[in-house]
Amino acid sequence: MSPVFLIVYFVPVWTGRFGFSSVVICWSLFILMELSDLFDGMAARAANQVSDLGKVFDPFADVVSRLTYFLCFAVSGFMPVLVFAIIMYRELGILFIRMLAVKKGFVMGARAGGKLKAWSYAFSGISGLLYVSILRTGLFTEYSGSVLLAAKVFFILSAVSALASLADYLIMLKRKFYGSGK
Repeated sequence: MSPVFLIVYFVPVWTGRFGFSSVVICWSLFILMELSDLFDGMAARAANQVSDLGKVFDPFADVVSRLTYFLCFAVSGFMPVLVFAIIMYRELGILFIRMLAVKKGFVMGARAGGKLKAWSYAFSGISGLLYVSILRTGLFTEYSGSVLLAAKVFFILSAVSALASLADYLIMLKRKFYGSGK
Protein backbone atom coordinates (compact mmCIF):
# COMPACT_ATOMS: atom_id res chain seq x y z
CA MET A 1 0.00 0.00 0.00
CA SER A 2 2.91 2.35 0.65
CA PRO A 3 3.92 2.91 -2.99
CA VAL A 4 0.26 3.54 -3.85
CA PHE A 5 0.02 6.06 -1.00
CA LEU A 6 3.09 7.90 -2.31
CA ILE A 7 1.77 8.09 -5.86
CA VAL A 8 -1.75 9.12 -4.83
CA TYR A 9 -0.32 11.72 -2.43
CA PHE A 10 1.69 13.38 -5.20
CA VAL A 11 -0.82 13.14 -8.08
CA PRO A 12 -2.34 16.56 -7.18
CA VAL A 13 1.15 18.06 -6.99
CA TRP A 14 2.07 16.67 -10.39
CA THR A 15 -1.24 17.36 -12.14
CA GLY A 16 -2.87 20.21 -10.25
CA ARG A 17 -5.98 18.04 -10.07
CA PHE A 18 -7.59 15.32 -7.94
CA GLY A 19 -6.91 17.03 -4.59
CA PHE A 20 -10.11 15.86 -2.93
CA SER A 21 -9.85 12.35 -4.38
CA SER A 22 -6.26 12.07 -3.20
CA VAL A 23 -7.33 13.01 0.32
CA VAL A 24 -9.99 10.29 0.43
CA ILE A 25 -7.67 7.63 -0.98
CA CYS A 26 -4.71 8.63 1.22
CA TRP A 27 -6.88 8.51 4.35
CA SER A 28 -8.17 5.09 3.33
CA LEU A 29 -4.67 3.77 2.73
CA PHE A 30 -3.32 5.35 5.91
CA ILE A 31 -6.08 3.78 8.01
CA LEU A 32 -5.56 0.39 6.37
CA MET A 33 -1.81 0.54 6.93
CA GLU A 34 -2.15 1.49 10.59
CA LEU A 35 -4.98 -0.95 11.33
CA SER A 36 -3.17 -3.81 9.61
CA ASP A 37 -0.18 -3.10 11.84
CA LEU A 38 -2.39 -3.20 14.91
CA PHE A 39 -4.45 -6.25 14.03
CA ASP A 40 -1.89 -8.56 12.42
CA GLY A 41 0.16 -8.79 15.61
CA MET A 42 -2.95 -9.27 17.73
CA ALA A 43 -4.19 -12.03 15.43
CA ALA A 44 -0.82 -13.80 15.40
CA ARG A 45 -0.59 -13.74 19.21
CA ALA A 46 -4.22 -14.84 19.66
CA ALA A 47 -3.68 -17.79 17.30
CA ASN A 48 -0.31 -18.52 18.91
CA GLN A 49 1.35 -18.11 15.51
CA VAL A 50 4.10 -15.69 16.43
CA SER A 51 7.11 -16.53 14.28
CA ASP A 52 10.65 -15.29 13.93
CA LEU A 53 9.83 -14.26 10.36
CA GLY A 54 6.85 -12.25 11.61
CA LYS A 55 9.01 -10.56 14.25
CA VAL A 56 11.30 -9.33 11.49
CA PHE A 57 8.89 -8.79 8.59
CA ASP A 58 6.18 -6.90 10.51
CA PRO A 59 8.51 -4.14 11.72
CA PHE A 60 10.00 -3.91 8.22
CA ALA A 61 6.55 -3.38 6.67
CA ASP A 62 5.74 -0.80 9.35
CA VAL A 63 8.94 1.10 8.61
CA VAL A 64 8.20 1.20 4.89
CA SER A 65 4.69 2.59 5.42
CA ARG A 66 5.68 5.17 8.01
CA LEU A 67 8.74 6.39 6.16
CA THR A 68 6.54 6.74 3.09
CA TYR A 69 4.06 9.13 4.65
CA PHE A 70 6.78 11.02 6.50
CA LEU A 71 8.68 11.38 3.22
CA CYS A 72 5.54 12.85 1.64
CA PHE A 73 5.22 15.36 4.49
CA ALA A 74 8.90 16.32 4.38
CA VAL A 75 8.88 16.80 0.61
CA SER A 76 5.73 18.91 1.00
CA GLY A 77 7.74 21.17 3.29
CA PHE A 78 5.81 21.03 6.53
CA MET A 79 7.65 18.20 8.26
CA PRO A 80 11.12 19.41 9.24
CA VAL A 81 13.73 17.55 7.22
CA LEU A 82 15.88 17.09 10.33
CA VAL A 83 12.99 15.32 12.06
CA PHE A 84 12.49 13.10 9.01
CA ALA A 85 16.21 12.32 8.95
CA ILE A 86 16.25 11.36 12.65
CA ILE A 87 13.29 9.05 12.13
CA MET A 88 14.72 7.55 8.94
CA TYR A 89 18.15 6.92 10.44
CA ARG A 90 16.59 5.41 13.57
CA GLU A 91 14.47 3.05 11.50
CA LEU A 92 17.34 2.00 9.27
CA GLY A 93 19.56 1.59 12.33
CA ILE A 94 17.04 -0.67 14.03
CA LEU A 95 16.68 -2.76 10.87
CA PHE A 96 20.47 -3.16 10.82
CA ILE A 97 20.53 -4.05 14.52
CA ARG A 98 17.81 -6.66 13.94
CA MET A 99 19.89 -8.19 11.13
CA LEU A 100 22.95 -8.36 13.38
CA ALA A 101 20.89 -9.97 16.12
CA VAL A 102 19.47 -12.58 13.72
CA LYS A 103 23.00 -13.38 12.57
CA LYS A 104 23.85 -14.10 16.21
CA GLY A 105 20.77 -16.30 16.55
CA PHE A 106 18.57 -13.81 18.39
CA VAL A 107 15.35 -12.40 16.95
CA MET A 108 14.48 -9.01 18.38
CA GLY A 109 10.78 -8.56 18.89
CA ALA A 110 9.03 -5.28 19.51
CA ARG A 111 9.82 -3.51 22.77
CA ALA A 112 7.67 -1.19 24.86
CA GLY A 113 9.60 1.85 23.64
CA GLY A 114 9.02 0.77 20.07
CA LYS A 115 5.30 0.48 20.69
CA LEU A 116 5.20 4.00 22.17
CA LYS A 117 7.17 5.25 19.20
CA ALA A 118 4.67 3.58 16.85
CA TRP A 119 1.81 5.46 18.53
CA SER A 120 3.66 8.76 18.23
CA TYR A 121 4.24 8.02 14.54
CA ALA A 122 0.55 7.27 14.08
CA PHE A 123 -0.48 10.56 15.69
CA SER A 124 2.09 12.36 13.56
CA GLY A 125 0.63 10.72 10.47
CA ILE A 126 -2.91 11.65 11.46
CA SER A 127 -2.04 15.28 12.13
CA GLY A 128 0.08 15.57 8.97
CA LEU A 129 -2.62 14.03 6.81
CA LEU A 130 -5.22 16.25 8.46
CA TYR A 131 -3.17 19.30 7.52
CA VAL A 132 -2.84 18.11 3.92
CA SER A 133 -6.59 17.45 3.87
CA ILE A 134 -7.34 21.03 4.91
CA LEU A 135 -5.03 22.39 2.23
CA ARG A 136 -6.38 20.19 -0.53
CA THR A 137 -10.09 20.40 0.25
CA GLY A 138 -10.28 24.00 1.40
CA LEU A 139 -12.44 22.84 4.32
CA PHE A 140 -11.84 24.12 7.85
CA THR A 141 -9.04 26.40 6.69
CA GLU A 142 -9.45 28.50 9.83
CA TYR A 143 -7.88 25.57 11.73
CA SER A 144 -4.94 25.05 9.39
CA GLY A 145 -2.47 26.95 11.59
CA SER A 146 -3.44 25.03 14.70
CA VAL A 147 -3.35 21.70 12.88
CA LEU A 148 0.06 22.53 11.42
CA LEU A 149 1.37 23.44 14.87
CA ALA A 150 -0.02 20.18 16.32
CA ALA A 151 1.56 18.23 13.46
CA LYS A 152 4.96 19.81 14.10
CA VAL A 153 4.70 19.05 17.82
CA PHE A 154 3.84 15.41 17.01
CA PHE A 155 6.70 15.25 14.51
CA ILE A 156 9.15 16.43 17.18
CA LEU A 157 7.70 14.01 19.74
CA SER A 158 8.12 11.25 17.17
CA ALA A 159 11.79 12.12 16.71
CA VAL A 160 12.33 12.15 20.48
CA SER A 161 10.52 8.82 20.93
CA ALA A 162 12.51 7.40 18.00
CA LEU A 163 15.79 8.31 19.69
CA ALA A 164 14.61 6.99 23.07
CA SER A 165 13.51 3.74 21.45
CA LEU A 166 16.84 3.41 19.65
CA ALA A 167 18.66 3.84 22.96
CA ASP A 168 16.42 1.18 24.52
CA TYR A 169 17.21 -1.30 21.73
CA LEU A 170 20.94 -0.58 21.97
CA ILE A 171 20.94 -1.12 25.74
CA MET A 172 19.01 -4.38 25.33
CA LEU A 173 21.36 -5.55 22.60
CA LYS A 174 24.41 -4.70 24.70
CA ARG A 175 23.01 -6.64 27.66
CA LYS A 176 22.12 -9.60 25.46
CA PHE A 177 25.49 -9.93 23.79
CA TYR A 178 27.98 -8.19 26.06
CA GLY A 179 26.77 -8.87 29.58
CA SER A 180 24.58 -6.94 31.97
CA GLY A 181 25.95 -3.56 30.91
CA LYS A 182 26.18 -2.45 34.55
